[in-house]
Amino acid sequence: MRVRTSIAAAAVLAAGLTLTACQNDDKAAGADSTGSTASSTATARDGGATPSATAKGTASGAPSATGSDGSAKGGDGTIAACTARTTKAAFVAAAQHATRSKPATGTVKITNTSAKPCTIVGATTLVAKDDQGKSSPIETDNSAAGTDAVDVAPGATATASVSYTDLNFEGTESARQTCGVQASKVEIALPKDVGRTVKVTDGNGSAAIFNVCGKGVKFGAFRA
Repeated sequence: MRVRTSIAAAAVLAAGLTLTACQNDDKAAGADSTGSTASSTATARDGGATPSATAKGTASGAPSATGSDGSAKGGDGTIAACTARTTKAAFVAAAQHATRSKPATGTVKITNTSAKPCTIVGATTLVAKDDQGKSSPIETDNSAAGTDAVDVAPGATATASVSYTDLNFEGTESARQTCGVQASKVEIALPKDVGRTVKVTDGNGSAAIFNVCGKGVKFGAFRA
């Protein structure tokens, strides 16, 4: 009887130990699962982006504030107008005298001195006053020649021709080059901008005279 009782007690004890071991294994497994979940949550909280979050960030990029050519443009794609503050003006007198069939040709130059492109659109005016004040000023603009928008890149120059007669074909040979308006300076005003006075030069940059006989001065359209 004692032997059977001892065997039975041993069996019960072994079963209890087995159950306790299984429970401990289950708890350990649960702890590992909880730790893995917590680690994943911490990674996401500390900046680890999920695939969906990354795709969303890529798709929501803000539109560029510059044009496709890298120029600085407004929100509607327009370019600011060229003004006296953003450009340098020059007037170059004709290199060759006029003939009876062909006028002399001078040049108005507008150089963009800013870091951004600008545009010339509208009529540009040109005024030349006789240095001695003996004749009425010559006033003209290029509205008849065409005033479509001309974009001028930073550092670039737009030019327009000025056709005129610089000889007096009705006078004597000695007086042929004596015209009513002999101007060493001219005033140039870009569209809707203030006028500025510039010296008349020749092609080499030396001082020259805008010598105008008659009123037939034609101001051409700008070309970039």
